[in-house]
Amino acid sequence: QVNLVESGGGVVQAGGSLRLSCAASGSIFSINAMGWYRQAPGKQRELVARITSGGNTNVADSVNGRFTISRDNAKTTVYLQMNSLKPEDTAVYYCKTEGVATIGSSNDYWGQGTQVSVSS
Repeated sequence: QVNLVESGGGVVQAGGSLRLSCAASGSIFSINAMGWYRQAPGKQRELVARITSGGNTNVADSVNGRFTISRDNAKTTVYLQMNSLKPEDTAVYYCKTEGVATIGSSNDYWGQGTQVSVSS
């Protein structure tokens, strides 16, 4: 069993900052990649940022230069530092872990989502 616990969402004024965290726990041997996705009302879920086990990152053009993805040394916690937030960043943010290797299996997992609301 793998659990993902997200934290750090909230309400902030435009121009403000928030830091999201997502911690994976369980009998985990390795994780191929961890990332953040978001879904605004009436829109499809979209990739925000992703980091691989090798440290390669990709960040959506819409947040590039404002958001930074990072992880801890154990590679089981991923962070999303969000600066210069805009109202259009308002969405539910979901953590995703890819290729989570446990005893006898490898699967992807989603977090429960955390709301980020940016007021103008």
